[in-house]
Amino acid sequence: MKNMIARGVAPLLAALLLTACAAPEFKQPQVETPTAFKESQVVTAEDGTRWKQAQNAERQPRGEWWLAFGDPALNELIAEATRNNANLAVAAARVKQARAIAGIAEADRIPQIGVGVGAQRGRASALSLGLPAGTDVAPQTTYNANLTASYEVDLFGRVSSNVAAARGDALQVEANYRSVLLSLQADVAQTYFRLRATDAELATVEQTVRLREESVKVTQRRFDLGDIGEFDLSRAKTELSTTRSEAIGLQRRRATTEHALAVLLGKPAAAYSAGNSPLLDSALLPAIPTGLPSSLLERRPDIAAAQKAMEASNARIGVARAAMFPALDITATGGGAAGHFSDVFKWSSRSWVLGALLSMPLIDGGRNSNNVKRSEAALEESVGAYRQTVLSAFAEVEDNLAGLRILGGQTAQIDDALVSARRSADLAQKLYDAGRSSYLDLLDAQRNLAAVERNAVQLRGDRAVTTVALIRSLGGDWN
Repeated sequence: MKNMIARGVAPLLAALLLTACAAPEFKQPQVETPTAFKESQVVTAEDGTRWKQAQNAERQPRGEWWLAFGDPALNELIAEATRNNANLAVAAARVKQARAIAGIAEADRIPQIGVGVGAQRGRASALSLGLPAGTDVAPQTTYNANLTASYEVDLFGRVSSNVAAARGDALQVEANYRSVLLSLQADVAQTYFRLRATDAELATVEQTVRLREESVKVTQRRFDLGDIGEFDLSRAKTELSTTRSEAIGLQRRRATTEHALAVLLGKPAAAYSAGNSPLLDSALLPAIPTGLPSSLLERRPDIAAAQKAMEASNARIGVARAAMFPALDITATGGGAAGHFSDVFKWSSRSWVLGALLSMPLIDGGRNSNNVKRSEAALEESVGAYRQTVLSAFAEVEDNLAGLRILGGQTAQIDDALVSARRSADLAQKLYDAGRSSYLDLLDAQRNLAAVERNAVQLRGDRAVTTVALIRSLGGDWN
């Protein structure tokens, strides 16, 4: 009867022990996912908007989102940055390290085999050999050659849990690499469009400078003829100097933007010079499909990294639990030992040892139990980080969708304002030339036109930069 009870209880106890120390089953945390992006349901403008868009970017190759802009220069810059950027090289090196660490963990699954060949010369004391004190003992030389093997039996899942954790770390680092790559590509595109927008703004201001210079010449002639007073001439010169100052400020902004682009390309700032390429009014921006919010969880590399961090933390709970239970190590050694090296490999010189060691902690001052608690808390931390990453991702998409919607509305209004401002400046010039209005009226009209033109150019650049930001927030892909 006792034997029957023992046979029935033993498997049950073994199962309980295995369950107690194994890593808990990973459960995907629940995150509230909206059925659709709120801002994607808003029409850009009531009249259909004047912001012309290119063909939908749905057909672009997976991950090569920049091709949707149809800009060969942008394509070359992103390719160059991918080859040469230092931060991307650092991220790639981290991927190699993480994969190597995963390989080290995998090595514990198989027996470790080694070989050793050595020689030893020594002299034992007479007493240790059971000889009378003072007996002369000759020194001896011993040669040996051994083949050793060791293997840890994965009784309670320590090895498998450690392998799972290392794999999760490696996948997390790979996802971080993709995140760095996406950020690099987006930074290059946004810096490129900022540079082109600055070129367009600078062209607008330089055109205003030329108009101011012509105005000063005309005003100077009229002053010399006595048609106007010195006040009008002073105002014309003031406006010219002020506009030139604005142009110089834009040149400074262009220089710093160009330097930032050089760093992204992995080049010294002094060795890179970007050509003048204003962002023209006719530049078409791609229409980016947002898809369903749930698909964002699969596309964003930072969300993938947070997911793998959770899985690795969950596996480490199994490692911590296994440390509280027995560990079984099997070792074997075989070889030979002799007084002459030529005799080491003779059958008569053979020796072997086969052993097994079952060990477990008895008193550790709570070290292992606290390590389990620490691992469980690390999992809670990674779950919180995952949820925050997902919420931030949804918010970024909504922000950029709202930004494009509002910029589209602003563009429609600024286009109307630009038509009116040009008409007003033309009329003011004619009235001033005919002597029917003051120079202040002409300056106000010209100043208003210049401000509207600069605003239009800035909005053009903001739309391009925000489009790239939307692509980045979508994970660089929409398939």
